Amino acid sequence: MERFASVPEQPEAKRLLDAALGDETPAHAFLLHGPPGVGKRTAATAFAAALLGDAHRVENRTHPDLYVLEPLGEMIRIDDVRALRHDLHMRPYEGARRVYLVLDAQRMNEDAADALLKDLEEPPEYATIVLVASELGPLPPTILSRCQLVPFRRLSERAVREWIAGRAPERTEDEVRALARAAAGRLDRARRLLDAAAAERRDSLIAAARSVYAHPGFEPDLAAAVLLDAANAAGEEAREREQDALEGIDLPAREAEQRVRRAQRGAEREELLAGLEGLEAWYRDLVVVAAGAEAAAVHADRLDDLRADVALDLGEGPLLAAEHVRETWRQLEEFNLNPSLALEALFVHVARDLRPAHAALS
Repeated sequence: MERFASVPEQPEAKRLLDAALGDETPAHAFLLHGPPGVGKRTAATAFAAALLGDAHRVENRTHPDLYVLEPLGEMIRIDDVRALRHDLHMRPYEGARRVYLVLDAQRMNEDAADALLKDLEEPPEYATIVLVASELGPLPPTILSRCQLVPFRRLSERAVREWIAGRAPERTEDEVRALARAAAGRLDRARRLLDAAAAERRDSLIAAARSVYAHPGFEPDLAAAVLLDAANAAGEEAREREQDALEGIDLPAREAEQRVRRAQRGAEREELLAGLEGLEAWYRDLVVVAAGAEAAAVHADRLDDLRADVALDLGEGPLLAAEHVRETWRQLEEFNLNPSLALEALFVHVARDLRPAHAALS
């Protein structure tokens, strides 16, 4: 298990990967699947490092026998998979194996998935293909059947608390507990919550969620702008981090540019989806607090605000609003929608769901 010490919990996933490394005839394709932010990418990188025997170059993506494929835009297209297939039939440069990491594999379009399937059926003996996906639904059953599935679960609240406490020892026990609950078993979300700028974005998101029923002059486009601005800010931060990380690494200019663009677009997308999840969590917390189950509230640090809002007697509005947010999240995850239009339409629906509150306040 030492190979995967950087991955918290996930005993079943670690057991399967360790067993594969000890097998004389390991599977040629693996699919690591589970929610975002629970250690799949870290585990996939550690697995590749163990196969290739060079953690430093694998982590920096500079090992000549490592090939990483991830979406540049909204999806992985057939041309991306064709490039991988071309590389797949090249012999290893250094050792006896080549490793192919396909990140966000659930974002392959149908043509790309069909193209990859051909090599999953009969890959070269020296190739190990590792797919990483946040959900299995979009992947064809034929791909699932040709991979060894390695499941990842949401982390326990205790594991997230320990992770936060180790990185932010200045936080009080109550603050750590509230942040861990808001992270909902995901370290990527916990990492964002610890960032000062991200904490400000969270406060702005909650203010936007409340403005729907607390401000009679509510404007859907202004609420949508809160999520869009947060996504743009996260993308800019990711772009700068990736540019700093690439300094001193000898890469072709085109590849370096693509990595920066991937980092920026990926961060924008993740922040937007995380914002929607936070929005949904706020409206569901209104339902939870109204039912007298405060201990289950995600926003444990904002119970006073939740109690005050519940006193407005919003009826079934919060539950309907949460369902609308979830549907918008699903559409943005699955389809290439215009985020600005989708979010503005969402807040129009949410305002209708919570119209009783507007009537009471006007």
